[in-house]
Amino acid sequence: MGQIMAIDYGKTRTGIAVTDDIQLVASGIDTVETKKLLSFLEIYFEKNKVDEVVIGLPTDLKGNLSAVESDILNFIAVFEKEFPAVPVFRFDERFTSKIAAFFISQSGKSKKKREEKGLIDKVSATLILQNYLEQKQR
Repeated sequence: MGQIMAIDYGKTRTGIAVTDDIQLVASGIDTVETKKLLSFLEIYFEKNKVDEVVIGLPTDLKGNLSAVESDILNFIAVFEKEFPAVPVFRFDERFTSKIAAFFISQSGKSKKKREEKGLIDKVSATLILQNYLEQKQR
């Protein structure tokens, strides 16, 4: 059994989280510049077995897709060509950034660390993955 990876895709930065090899625990691993995302994934997949990838589905309260969705769809098309053996799933990411910011604010980290956007992206990816795992277990 390999890992499950979550991607919180953004125009500038992308948060990444993975499970352990038995797919129980989600952990944020990195935030990468989106333009370097495919290179990061290529290196990561060479060193780690990833069974599937979950990519956030950005919607608002009314269920409308955000503007970044077209970029995400383009990324998925490229990803599926580059890594055809790794299935891609989508998962609603509504509120993950706000929840991530709240958790970080409660963590006791310094104000500078709490305002680091890359940390929010990484925690958001972790929340997407943890919620995905919980739904899978039901």
